[in-house]
Amino acid sequence: MIRTGLWIFAGLVLGGIIHIVVILMLPALSATAAWDRVTALGPADGTRVLPAVVAGEPNPLRLDPELAYAVCRVDLRKGPGTVVGNLPQAFWSVAVYGRNGTVIYSTTNRDSTSTLLDIGLFNAAQTRLLAEQKLDVAEGLLIVEAQDDDLMVVIRLAPPHPAMRARYEAALANLRCGTIAT
Repeated sequence: MIRTGLWIFAGLVLGGIIHIVVILMLPALSATAAWDRVTALGPADGTRVLPAVVAGEPNPLRLDPELAYAVCRVDLRKGPGTVVGNLPQAFWSVAVYGRNGTVIYSTTNRDSTSTLLDIGLFNAAQTRLLAEQKLDVAEGLLIVEAQDDDLMVVIRLAPPHPAMRARYEAALANLRCGTIAT
């Protein structure tokens, strides 16, 4: 009787440990899957406007159908990165993600008085060069320091009316995303 109780107790403890390990591993696996899906869109350095989500169609990135999205991948090993362009007056947001899916930086147009988006992405070594004034950057550049060299920038626009979606997607396509020439 005691031996059977010990086996049941050991089974419950082992099951609990396995359960906790699986739960803790899921976010890492999920972030990698998103990175792989974005990587499949094409090479780094360039803005990719994502196709609109259609009702009844697969939505593997779980995008909001009301928003227009653009994605840009930047490799900081090639030099500091940049995302520059004008966005419409309606709501927009920008998020910079590391390869593991962690948000490094996020902002919205509510934090800005301009429609100009001008972000510089730097790793620690590049930020040090910037502080020593060995890199020239434009005045007004929003500086974001990242621990990772592989970054993904997601820009979201909220068209106030579905008829304006094409114009908003054109604005996203006109964003310049890539590496700053050093």
